[in-house]
Amino acid sequence: MTKNLAPDNCPECSKECNSCVKHKHREGQEYQHLLSRLNRIEGQVRGVRSMVETDRYCVDILTQVSAIQSALNAFNKELLAQHIKSCVVDDIRAGKEEVVDELVVTLQKLMK
Repeated sequence: MTKNLAPDNCPECSKECNSCVKHKHREGQEYQHLLSRLNRIEGQVRGVRSMVETDRYCVDILTQVSAIQSALNAFNKELLAQHIKSCVVDDIRAGKEEVVDELVVTLQKLMK
């Protein structure tokens, strides 16, 4: 569920705020799974950096970059599915139908 933190708990700004940043609590398994995916992607990016630093062949680097893009796409698909199943459904049930517009804008950004 999307929620706003109390004013004194905002991690994004030093001001007291009620709505500058939305937050989503993720349960342990969901949280760990997303972090694991990101750690693997981070490792892939470090690998590509190493390949550039050691003058590896361009096609080999491009192949690894393509793998990173695929991994990021898979991460986005999983996160988007979780977002729809939790945040979007919860907000619609709460009468906050503007979440549909937000979802449409998000999908448009992802499909560039």
